[in-house]
Amino acid sequence: MTIEPIAVFHSPLTSKFGIPRQSGLATDLPGHIVFEPAYRREEAVRGLEQFDYVWLIWEFSANSHEPQGLTVRPPRLGGNERVGVFASRSPFRPNRLGLSCVYINKVEMTKEQGPVIHVTGADLMDGTPIYDIKPYVTYADCHPEARSGFVDSHDWHPLQVEIPAQVATLFSPDELQALRQVLAQDPRPRYQDEPQRIYGMPFAGRDIRFQVTNGVLTVVEAKMTSP
Repeated sequence: MTIEPIAVFHSPLTSKFGIPRQSGLATDLPGHIVFEPAYRREEAVRGLEQFDYVWLIWEFSANSHEPQGLTVRPPRLGGNERVGVFASRSPFRPNRLGLSCVYINKVEMTKEQGPVIHVTGADLMDGTPIYDIKPYVTYADCHPEARSGFVDSHDWHPLQVEIPAQVATLFSPDELQALRQVLAQDPRPRYQDEPQRIYGMPFAGRDIRFQVTNGVLTVVEAKMTSP
């Protein structure tokens, strides 16, 4: 079977570094889905406004190398313990397919791009190809009593985020809220804990620089990224 993208995802996150490790962790992080020309028709999304969430099937298109073996090191396990690739949500998979559940803010009909789906809570970087969209239905997709493997036994605590006033003023209130949620998830590789190191990630057209010490992430600078 040959599959082609039906749409492209657009996000303020333009690199892999900083992307939430699961959908729904940064609930206010905005994004929107623009269909390829063949699907820019109103009937393609007819009835979608009656749903709150959709599943996105997409590609880890920024992965530059093939997966090495059939085991991975999940961040929740500190990046040190290995599990089978099919017992994880690692991006390094045989077919590089991702699956995310995102909230629908609105479905907008536009003149040039047809239906545009505005969502929040996605874990996709800007430019990610989307291969399918399916509505989330509670009777089939919701299993609150289910076990979650190693996730159940390894708690995750978000970071405290400190953003100085001179940096905060560079963003709109919505952008600032989304940025706080993204940073609270700790974008650093799990095996790195260097308090003096300054990390960087792009967000909403700016390069965000930060340090992490004793569970507190402090933004030290935000500069406009090069065009």
